[in-house]
Amino acid sequence: MTTTPEGVSLGMPQLPAPDYPDDVRARLEQDAREIVARYPDSRSALLPLLHLVQSEEGHVTRTGMQFCADVLGLTTAEVTAVATFYTMYRRGPSGDYQVGVCTNTLCAVMGGDAIFEALQDHLGVGNGGTTDDGKVTLEHIECNAACDFAPVVMVNWEFFDNQTVRSAKQLVDDLRAGVPVEPTRGAPLCTFKETARILAGFPDEREGAVEASGSAGPASLIGLRLAKGEAARVVHPRDGGPHDEAHDGAQGGAAPRDTAPHDPSPSEHLSSHDAPQDTSASDPAHPAGPTAEEGE
Repeated sequence: MTTTPEGVSLGMPQLPAPDYPDDVRARLEQDAREIVARYPDSRSALLPLLHLVQSEEGHVTRTGMQFCADVLGLTTAEVTAVATFYTMYRRGPSGDYQVGVCTNTLCAVMGGDAIFEALQDHLGVGNGGTTDDGKVTLEHIECNAACDFAPVVMVNWEFFDNQTVRSAKQLVDDLRAGVPVEPTRGAPLCTFKETARILAGFPDEREGAVEASGSAGPASLIGLRLAKGEAARVVHPRDGGPHDEAHDGAQGGAAPRDTAPHDPSPSEHLSSHDAPQDTSASDPAHPAGPTAEEGE
């Protein structure tokens, strides 16, 4: 027990982190040298190094943070400050598949909240919880910049767009059963550890298969239509029919979803931010006149 001169206890000193086995450390050191060599300043390699150690154990452990500190000549406090700041670094054991349900505004309105609640009940876990088989970790996440395909679920940061309660339940059931699933766009799915190694900057063996999963389909302008107070019959592209319980649970089945893209005319734009406008800065053919002060 350590105390100050005033007799105030500082608690038990923290034990040093256990080290990796010799063969694992040697392999990680070789990978780390390759990562550090990419940067003019070695400490700039901290983010990819954290992904590297996460790819080893599925989360960033004390051993992993000590390894990063040793390689970069940093203190463990400096490494911990970064590892705890970014949500992409897991601090505890997690599943092979990180299932994130977007609960930001548009996804929530379109059924994201209902999907998240349903998956918690279906999997028997809370936010950040992992199923007993170690397959799925569930969490609610912030905006994925895919609002036009709301509601969106991500698995190891691959997109599963236009989800419903029914499709999301089927998705996690397939992941747990080992049934292959395909993102609605982007590269084929891989495990969380494999994803972490790719994010560390090592070759993605899925390269060239980025379009293998097809696309998410036509983008919806549902956010624009909701903002304007318009209403229409909901037809969900994944279910091929009217709104399902995901939308019912979120908003009583009242929210519209387009069945085809809709391009609003200029008069439909809600503000000048919705489309490019000709200004003196962007249109040299129409320069601005002198200001009142200049004319005086």
